[in-house]
Amino acid sequence: MTEIYTVRHGQASFGAADYDKLSELGWRQARWLGEHWRAAGMDFDRIVCGDLLRHRETAQGICAGLELDVSQIELLPQLNEFDFHSVMRSYGERAPHEVPPAGGGRAEYYRFLKKAMLAWSAGAICPAESWGDFEGRIDSALQSIGAAPKGSRTLVVSSGGAIAMMVRRVLDAHADTVIKLNMQIKNTAVSRFFAGTSGINLHSFNHVPHLESGARQEFITYS
Repeated sequence: MTEIYTVRHGQASFGAADYDKLSELGWRQARWLGEHWRAAGMDFDRIVCGDLLRHRETAQGICAGLELDVSQIELLPQLNEFDFHSVMRSYGERAPHEVPPAGGGRAEYYRFLKKAMLAWSAGAICPAESWGDFEGRIDSALQSIGAAPKGSRTLVVSSGGAIAMMVRRVLDAHADTVIKLNMQIKNTAVSRFFAGTSGINLHSFNHVPHLESGARQEFITYS
């Protein structure tokens, strides 16, 4: 069997002018995961990530913890997150009364994002990327990753929405599964898949073994 480990990026810069870069904690989360795997004797035959900055930085942090050369990281744009700004903007134009007030908290932001994603999945709004196009490129990414040689181990660094879509496609689940899972995936959480002749199967989901000790539980984040 081929092993596939997906990792959501480390904590990004929520609320900053540029969300698409890791916070200092995000860098530590990535490095800690790499250190955890190195202590366990883990190694990877292939490391791929989306080409967003937070994906590349997370992969680099994991490699630092594993003491691996970052030059082996491959960029796979199909792993990029959906454009949540475009999705929320489209939904806000359709339902302006739902738009959270300026300066609103994270809870209001995520409630609005959930409603926007539901409308997007139902075809009620038309952001830059359609729901079907999002499904298609994640399918393409899964095909590329799943075609790895038998017995190999691949590390995949991406985002919550993209990983949730992978899980949904592997399980052949309802579209709202993506929305539910997207809101649950922790920063640098690990999900494990096996690929074989019958396709790709989910083994485990959303684990943070490098953050589960008492001293590090306070560093579990979702943004």
